[in-house]
Amino acid sequence: MKTASEKLSPTRVKLTVEVPFDELKPAVEAATKKIADQVQIPGFRKGKVPTRLVEQRFGRPAIMQEAVNDALPDFYQKAASEVELKPVGRPEVEVSEIPGLDGSEDGNLVFVVEQDVRPEIELPDFSSVEIEIEEPAVDDDAVEVRLTELRERFGTLVGVDRPAEDGDFVSLDMLATIEDEEIESVEGVSYQIGQGNMLEGLDEALEGLSAGETTTFTSKLAGGEHAGQDALIKVTPQSVKVRELPEADDEFAEMASEFDTIDELKDDLRTQAAKDAEGNRVALARNALLEKLLEDIEIPVPDQLVEDEILGHLQNEGKEAGDPHGEEIREDTVKAIRAQFLLDEINATREVQVGQDDLMTYMTQLSAQYGIEPNQLLQMLAQSGQLEQIFAEVQRSKALDVALADVTVKNEKGEALDLGLKADQSEEGSEDEDPDEGSEKTPAKKAPAKKAPAKTAAAKKVEAAEESEDAEEKPVKKAPAKKAPAKKAPVKKAPAKKADEDAPAEK
Repeated sequence: MKTASEKLSPTRVKLTVEVPFDELKPAVEAATKKIADQVQIPGFRKGKVPTRLVEQRFGRPAIMQEAVNDALPDFYQKAASEVELKPVGRPEVEVSEIPGLDGSEDGNLVFVVEQDVRPEIELPDFSSVEIEIEEPAVDDDAVEVRLTELRERFGTLVGVDRPAEDGDFVSLDMLATIEDEEIESVEGVSYQIGQGNMLEGLDEALEGLSAGETTTFTSKLAGGEHAGQDALIKVTPQSVKVRELPEADDEFAEMASEFDTIDELKDDLRTQAAKDAEGNRVALARNALLEKLLEDIEIPVPDQLVEDEILGHLQNEGKEAGDPHGEEIREDTVKAIRAQFLLDEINATREVQVGQDDLMTYMTQLSAQYGIEPNQLLQMLAQSGQLEQIFAEVQRSKALDVALADVTVKNEKGEALDLGLKADQSEEGSEDEDPDEGSEKTPAKKAPAKKAPAKTAAAKKVEAAEESEDAEEKPVKKAPAKKAPAKKAPVKKAPAKKADEDAPAEK
C-alpha cells in the first residue's frame, strides 16, 4: 500500500492511497462468502453457493463494491498511521478506482481522503513564562460573606403583604399550554426570584406580582416531549415571603457552630476564607496562564469542527441550524477548541499521567456541584458513554497544572508566589515522592477556563474537539462521505434547586 500526504491547510490534509489487488483480495473473498451466506439458490444449501454462481447472479461489480466498503476503514486507519495523522472529526472519502471489476486480479484500489487534523502547536519554554494575578483578599468582607451564608441556613421565611421583588420566595402555581392544549401544570412549587433555574422569563414575570395575582408570558420548554417549543405560561404566586436572618451574636454562634461566641466563630470563618483564598490563587493562576498561552500562541481551528460543535449545541437546546444563538456562541466555541488543542499538546509533550486519585477528586467536585452522589454520577456517565471524555477533561486539567508548576507567578506587587505545585507531577509513583508535599494539586473551588456554552465547567464542558489523539474516526464506507458532528462533552446541567433548599423554617 502506498500513501501520499498533501497539506491543504494548517488543519486539513489530503491522503491519496493506492492498495494493490493482492492486499484487497482477502476482502473480496470475504465479501463473496458474505453474499453467498445471505442468498438462497435452488439446488444449493444456504452458505454453500459456489463463487462463480454468486458472481453470475450478482455480478463482479457488486462483489467488489461490498469488498471495498468493508475494507476501506482498515486501509484508511493504516494509511493515517503511516503518516502519523492526528485527525479530528470525520473524514471525507472518495473512491476513484476499483480494480477487478472485469474479473481480473490486476490494478489498484485508489481512494482519496480529506481529513481535518489537529494543528501543529509550538509550546514555549514554560520556565521563561511569567504571569501576574491579583491575590484574593481575606478581609472583613470575606468573613461577612461567609457569616451571611451561615445565617441564611438558619433563616426563617416570613410572609409579606407587598408585590414580589428580586430575592423573595414564592409558592407558585403554573400552567403551560401550546395552542390552547394543556402541556403541564404544577402547584405549590417553591421558588426564589432571581435563581433563573426554572423557565426563561419567569423572574421578570413574577417581579411586581402580589399573592393571588396572575400573569402570562411565553417561554421555551426545557424538558419533556415538547422541549424547545414555545409555550404560553400562566403563573400565580400564592404567597410572597422574605427570609429573615438571625442576629449574629453569641447565641447564634452556639446554635450554628461549635463555638461559644460570635468572635470565635468569625475567627474560624476567617481561617476557612484563608484556605479558600490559597486554593483560589491556584485557580486564578491557571486561568491567567491559559489566557496568556491562547493569546501568545497561534492555534488555528478547523472550520467544520466549529460548525459541528455549534450545531450540536443548538440541537441540545432544541434550536434549529442557523439560529442566531449560534453566532452568539461562535467566539466561545472557537476559544474552547483552541484551549483543548493546547492542553492536549501539553499533555502529549509532558506525558501527563492521570491516577485514580485525580479521577476521584474530579468526580467528587463534579458530584458536589450538581448535588449528585459520586457513585450515581459515575454510573450515569458510564451508561451514556462519557467516561472517556471525563478522563480527557481530567488529563487536560492536570496538564495545565504541570505547565503552571514551571511558570513564574507574581502578585500585583511583583512578588513571586509559591503555589505549592510540583514540577514533576506527571511522574506519579516516584519512590522519593512525599505524598504530603505539594498536595495542592487539586485546589479548592477550582475555576476552569471558560468554555463554549452548553458545556459548563469542564467542561462545560465543550467537548467539539473532545476527541483524544487516539480516538481516530473511521471513514465512511461510501464516497463522498458526509461529515459527522464532533464528539460532544457531557452536557452539564445542574438540577433545579428549591427556593427553600437551605431549609429555613416558615412562620
